[in-house]
Amino acid sequence: MLRYQENNELHRDFHGTTNTTLNYIVEHYGVDALKEILHKTGHDVYKSIREKLEKGDASELIEHLNWFFHREGAPYQLTVKEDEIRFEVFECPAHRHLKALGLPISEHSCLQTSEINAGMCDGTQWEASLEKIDDDHCVQIFRRRTAK
Repeated sequence: MLRYQENNELHRDFHGTTNTTLNYIVEHYGVDALKEILHKTGHDVYKSIREKLEKGDASELIEHLNWFFHREGAPYQLTVKEDEIRFEVFECPAHRHLKALGLPISEHSCLQTSEINAGMCDGTQWEASLEKIDDDHCVQIFRRRTAK
């Protein structure tokens, strides 16, 4: 069961606030500060996901991806294998909403995804990567690390 499973009204305007915040942090503190904040957010806010990943259990991560992207009405495909979770988002729901509002999309929006995912995987047997296909289409990949 997801630790945070919002069932109330969906307020997409948080995408606009997040977009503005990304730009503000970079303008005032730099990209490294933004990376640190996002990584820590993934590590701390998504603690229950990270703790399960530490034990090799990706079930809450999978549930999280399914829940929030389904809730946003985002077209995606989730493929789960024993050592890899491939999450392809065909149209980013944040980008879709920002375009509908007429707002420019922060150049750091994909960094948000990659750093939060990295933070969730930090200290676990999983690692995350992001392949940007185009502006609104990406593939998030979570792979089990190989033992050295």
